[in-house]
Amino acid sequence: MYEDKTLVCRTCGKEFVFTAGEQEFYAEKGFENEPKDCKDCRKKKKEEGKQFYTAVCANCGGEAKVPFKPHDDRPVYCSECFAKMKEEN
Repeated sequence: MYEDKTLVCRTCGKEFVFTAGEQEFYAEKGFENEPKDCKDCRKKKKEEGKQFYTAVCANCGGEAKVPFKPHDDRPVYCSECFAKMKEEN
């Protein structure tokens, strides 16, 4: 029913693919307009308003940037360790 479409990002001017799966998702959610920006630009805009905090990953000891203020009583994980833990569960 849906076919992949190539669109142009209004922010960076690069072409990006609006996949058939994404179009189906948009239709299911009732979204009427196609995306105007590529995924990278949408992600950047979303993160612009957020404050990020730096913490030490409880698993590997590396740097973890998180959108919440870390507390000493709860472990914080870097994105790589968090993704690995999620896959294991």
